Amino acid sequence: MRAVKMAPAGGLARGPWVLLAVLALLARAALALTERYPALSLLQQERHRQRHGPAGEWAEQYSAECDSSFLHFHESDCDIGGSSSCESMLSLNTEKILSQAKLLAEQKRFPFATDNDSTNEELAIAYVLIGNGLYDEAIRHFSTMLQEEPELVSAIYGRGIAYGKKGLHDMKNAELALFELSRVISLEPDHPEVFEQRAEILSPLGRISEALSDLTKAIQLQPSARLYRHRGTLYFISEDYATAHEDFQRSLELNKNQPIAMLYKGLTFFHRGLLKEAIESFKEALKQKADFIDAYKSLGQAYRELGNFDAATESFQKALLLNQNHVQTLQLKGMMLYHHGSLDEALKNFKRCLQLEPYNEVCQYMKGLSHVAMGQFYEGIKAQTKVMLNDPLPGQKASPEYLKVKYLREYSRYLHAHLDTPLTEYNTDIDLPGNFKDHWAKNLPFLIENYEEQPGLQPHIKDVLFQNFESYKPDVQELICVADHLGSMMQYETPGFLPNKRIHRAMGLATLEVMQAVQRTWANSKVRMNGKTRLMQWRDMFDIAVKWRRIADPDQPVLWLDQMPARSLSRGFNNHINLIRGQVINMRYLEYFEKILHFIKDRILVYHGANNPKGLLEVREALEKVHKVEDLLPIMKFNSKTRDGFTVNTKVPSLKDQGKEYDGFTITITGDKVGNILFSVETQTTEERTQLYHAEIDALYKDLTAKGKILILSAELGEVDAVCNLILSLVYYFYNLMPLSRGSSVIAYSVIMGALMASGKEVSGKIPKGKASTKISKYISSLVDFEAMTAPGSEAFSKIARSWMNLKSISPSYKSLPSVSETFPTLRTMIEVLNTDSSHCLKKTIVVV
Repeated sequence: MRAVKMAPAGGLARGPWVLLAVLALLARAALALTERYPALSLLQQERHRQRHGPAGEWAEQYSAECDSSFLHFHESDCDIGGSSSCESMLSLNTEKILSQAKLLAEQKRFPFATDNDSTNEELAIAYVLIGNGLYDEAIRHFSTMLQEEPELVSAIYGRGIAYGKKGLHDMKNAELALFELSRVISLEPDHPEVFEQRAEILSPLGRISEALSDLTKAIQLQPSARLYRHRGTLYFISEDYATAHEDFQRSLELNKNQPIAMLYKGLTFFHRGLLKEAIESFKEALKQKADFIDAYKSLGQAYRELGNFDAATESFQKALLLNQNHVQTLQLKGMMLYHHGSLDEALKNFKRCLQLEPYNEVCQYMKGLSHVAMGQFYEGIKAQTKVMLNDPLPGQKASPEYLKVKYLREYSRYLHAHLDTPLTEYNTDIDLPGNFKDHWAKNLPFLIENYEEQPGLQPHIKDVLFQNFESYKPDVQELICVADHLGSMMQYETPGFLPNKRIHRAMGLATLEVMQAVQRTWANSKVRMNGKTRLMQWRDMFDIAVKWRRIADPDQPVLWLDQMPARSLSRGFNNHINLIRGQVINMRYLEYFEKILHFIKDRILVYHGANNPKGLLEVREALEKVHKVEDLLPIMKFNSKTRDGFTVNTKVPSLKDQGKEYDGFTITITGDKVGNILFSVETQTTEERTQLYHAEIDALYKDLTAKGKILILSAELGEVDAVCNLILSLVYYFYNLMPLSRGSSVIAYSVIMGALMASGKEVSGKIPKGKASTKISKYISSLVDFEAMTAPGSEAFSKIARSWMNLKSISPSYKSLPSVSETFPTLRTMIEVLNTDSSHCLKKTIVVV
């Protein structure tokens, strides 16, 4: 075999090669080849400079901002055999190719250069052909050389690179590239760049574990910042965020000036729920590269998850100032604006996104959703239909938008048909087919037997028109502004909950309507519900909030689970929340983990006390060392039944039947050998469980109505206090039942506020931001539903809730507000009031004290 040697790393810094180094900084860093052998990019440098501009200091370490990922090969721009333009290009550049090849050969700046000048010149020609995108010609050139010298390592390596760059969409190219690189490894096993090159072919093929093995071998041979960064990226793609973080950190220790590595380090924090650490990393990446669009985009997303709308908007805007056509930023900003309740502004971003990418399913879906939410059904359904037409290819996984869009279109048609029907005359839960509701709530593919589509849009039913705030009468304006204030009191001040002014207004109006309806009920007045006039029941009270929550965001199926098909209920309908999946942490519930952990530890002790008394002391000692959920995994070894995981069930004590308990929710923890865990909570809605809770709520509502009627006649302090406790107890059981497919938390809290106002008490305190120490409880949760679900009973929940509600006497001004149900009697009027600009309320003085 011919002797080979690698060219010295410092050889590039002399003579005319200085120019080559500068040009090479602009080449794509997707391949290790172009990072180690920059001369291969010579013939592309002018085109590259026009596309990306001059390189800064950061470019030498990582120029992949010009490319999406180091993992992907680019296809050849032309086929020599089938294109006359390619032939002419080769003819025109022959002299230049030979000139560059001669220079390349003299300095041995290509892989596995030999000691034979003539051979090096031939090899250099082929490598320059690769640099010019002439891959088939390079392969023929290498093949000719290999006919004479079958083990010429540089030719084998170059041919493998050329096959890879031809395009991995053709499996033949991928197989040939892997074959050639494996041959090189067998002949020269101590060169890290070959392992790295093979990893870059394996990873796009989905062979991640093999790619990781190759990168690990390359690191063992010669650690570098680039190799750690590349391996960290693969761990990140595999959702092993902790290991990815370690690699990015090592990469940055070897070379701190890597904005991409710093960005990915931040993303490993982001996906583990460590938002503040993520934000610091994104900011550090921006210090290294001030015009780093992806860092601004990620920073905006982190602030959005924190619920900081202003900071998120600023970051997204900075990204768009750098590139107004950055589709991902437009998409993310639009989605944030939608969930902030700024639908007009959201639409502008989605429309711009679709101008740039007409087939972007997310922007198309969100455009249709935004139109429907604002009552613009014709434009909305047109956009939805475009998403439906984008069928996935055979074997391709359908996108979430494709799975949801037919449900949205059917629901949109239903809403449009009922725009002007009085809300008291129909019931959505009864009207929508059972299987449709069941599939929609479970987010299943739209495969419903014998389904009859909703009628198409009726031309005589016009879209909802924009209503100016000033067009409402002064008392209605006051009603709107009071609703905005009340809705803002329901905002969770915890990561993951973005303030939504549309939801605020909807639930504020729901609160006022509940107040007015309950007051009428206590005064022996009947209500009109579902086409019938009768005394109000507890479900009617919640249905008021349900209708407002539904129309505020038609994307979410807010449905009563006991109205689902009998077959669905018999199997159990689960409300499931993943708190930790693998290393992905649900940031909304992060502050709540400690309380759940204490609860689990107590239940484990109870279990072992009853079933494993001899081992109780050992279990207790082990539990004393448990400080986070992950630490529970070793506890599984103490019992064969829980070795792979365990479940803990909560119990809800009955007020109606002392000593009786109902099933609450189930906490599940499972783990694997490498430490990934599934930590989840769920409530299972069955017909039997539902009936038990309904009986409890029925009894409380009956008692509440009786005491409410007494309160109307005599507002004594004791009666008011008893009514307040009954309201909170009733909602305690509602929270534990979780009877809705979505939105149970805010719906229940609006009922609490409205019913309390009917009793003469107003909530003036905001839901606390996080944990706090009080005499009542060691914890105060920022999530009211979780506080109810983990409270030992209704009395404990009432005490904790009242500690932050800061109840005070209601303002007399509420009595003069117009009737919500009479002011907004149809879907059209509801959508109109949700659409109207709320900025005027900031200028008005709202009398709520």
